[in-house]
Amino acid sequence: MKTAHERFLRKQRLDKVRILSIQLAVLVGFIGLWELLADTGAIDSFITSSPSRIIKMFGQLVSQDIFKHMGITLLECIAGFIISTVLGSVIAILLWWSDTFRRVAEPYIVVLNSLPKIALGPVIIVWVGAGYKAIIMMTVLICIIVTVISVLNGFMSCDDGKILLLKSMGASKLQILFRLILPYSIPNFISVLKINVGLAWVGTIMGEYLVSGAGLGYLIIYGGQVFKLDLVMTSTVILCVLAALMYVAVAIVEKQIRKRR
Repeated sequence: MKTAHERFLRKQRLDKVRILSIQLAVLVGFIGLWELLADTGAIDSFITSSPSRIIKMFGQLVSQDIFKHMGITLLECIAGFIISTVLGSVIAILLWWSDTFRRVAEPYIVVLNSLPKIALGPVIIVWVGAGYKAIIMMTVLICIIVTVISVLNGFMSCDDGKILLLKSMGASKLQILFRLILPYSIPNFISVLKINVGLAWVGTIMGEYLVSGAGLGYLIIYGGQVFKLDLVMTSTVILCVLAALMYVAVAIVEKQIRKRR
């Protein structure tokens, strides 16, 4: 006889399999419908491309340094992701540490968050020059304010009663940070990482739109200029795959952290 716990675990596994099966079915159905509509002429495959044309284009790009373009964009994205996450978390800690600093900086953070970062593109190029530095800076600017706000909100949501308890036991602010605030904020921090995955890709492609001689954003711009829409769609699909893999990496980290807690 299976125990209630074993039945619960089995139900969870079956539920995961069911959800994954539905997700795969939706993806396969979408790709199949897209190909069918393109083959029958219901949609113009010159404009929308089609799965078969994308596969054919990818095969052609393999011999044209597509992996070099993928690597450049991926490295830029990861660099911007790491820098913005680390720097944003440090700023959030400083804001939590000093009430005065937080109250003074809060309106400026709100204004910076509402500022359209693409407007700073020409200024960024002047500051750091044209190239990968400008692209990484654009990624950092897009991610960092969201990181600061989200991480700080996680810190501030910690139970005041627990903080008072530690203070009554003689704990220093540094001990409260490492013993209570940071462990408590781990789930929120994982959520920030997931958000930053999407924002980092947005920032990277926006940066490559502004100034780039290589990368997937460069291929998208080039394809649009010469009306090679198969190239545009192929590059877009590759971006989706890379973003999904990056998200999966964060999900694996989350799973490992939960196992250790």
